[in-house]
Amino acid sequence: MHEIYVGVGSNLGDRQANILAALQRLRGRAQITAVSSFYESEAAHGAEGPAYLNIAARLNWELDAEAFKRFARDVETAVGRARGTGRLAPRPIDVDLLVCDGRIVQPHLESRPYNLAPLAEIAPQLVTAPLDGAVRRRERALRFDTDRQSEEPEVRLSLDRAGVSRVRRVVHLDVDGRAHVYNAELTMVADLALDKAGVHMSRFAEILEEATLDVLARDAKPARIEGLAESIAREIVRSQRAVRADVRLRAEFGLERWTPVSGKRGEETYTLVGIAHADDSGTRRVVGVEAEGMTACPCAQAMVREHALHELVEVGFSETDATRALDALPVATHNQRGRGSILLGTGESHIQDVRAEDLVEIVETAMSSETYDLLKRPDEFFIVNKAHHNPRFVEDVVRGILARALDMY
Repeated sequence: MHEIYVGVGSNLGDRQANILAALQRLRGRAQITAVSSFYESEAAHGAEGPAYLNIAARLNWELDAEAFKRFARDVETAVGRARGTGRLAPRPIDVDLLVCDGRIVQPHLESRPYNLAPLAEIAPQLVTAPLDGAVRRRERALRFDTDRQSEEPEVRLSLDRAGVSRVRRVVHLDVDGRAHVYNAELTMVADLALDKAGVHMSRFAEILEEATLDVLARDAKPARIEGLAESIAREIVRSQRAVRADVRLRAEFGLERWTPVSGKRGEETYTLVGIAHADDSGTRRVVGVEAEGMTACPCAQAMVREHALHELVEVGFSETDATRALDALPVATHNQRGRGSILLGTGESHIQDVRAEDLVEIVETAMSSETYDLLKRPDEFFIVNKAHHNPRFVEDVVRGILARALDMY
């Protein structure tokens, strides 16, 4: 892996949008680890056109320097730079390799203040030449002291929950002692005081990136889902200067299952949930799962049974024989898939005792029957028959989950 520094500039069109589009393209094949502020400078060395906007970025790149230069030309073309124009002509995007593995590869870099100024921000050890004053003044002009979010709003009302929801990220988690990478969905909120206009939305993204990338980069054991949520909530309180913050993290995971009659192997998908709350007194966290199952309605079944009993008596069966027959057979009713969930508060001393697979078992056994993605005909008969012999109200499912959880924990 090579550590490289690149300069990205634009002086045509929406300069900032062009630079951001180039960074997005670069991110497709390289890992961006640092990006400087935007710096503005007049076109130099005989170049034509309006002022340039420039940044520098640090990347991790797997191939050699020549391969990156070819990739950079492809990025320039994708963003809209036309080939064949003059070397000093205005351009919507310019991507230059400046440094590779600590060695300066851009000729005459010391005479290019528009590259040196942003490079000095993220890698001061590489810049020894004095910086051009005009570039530095432009740089200062692009730094804003106004913090609109911290100003008082027009209507002085506090808000309990301000933040972002349904943010998707790849996270590295420990599930029942096994480390895997999961696609996760996060909701992060903080309280907002009555004298603050808004929260800093970009800080939510920064906190999330730092938390997830740090875990992915570490060789140590990854965090449990509720531990990751707790770390993010704690950092939100610190960075947003909030009284409290809440984080909910959901990730889908699979468990190996066999169908009940045919014995076909498959993988069922469940949802792992981690929730954390942070405030001045500390943090609290819960872990849980969501699992699907089938419920058969006891009310409709009771009505069908009562009607069937009358019908059997009317055609000549004794009430005793009719009752025995109905006791021996599953009685028709309507059924439906349902999603059950369980959430358990966890402390450090018992955190390893709570296993996702055990929580799934608690939810599934509370239903009339579990369900399977793969069903052969004998398996289909099994779960329908099981459900109709075990009718449950939704309230019964909830009570069953609570009772089983109390027995287990």
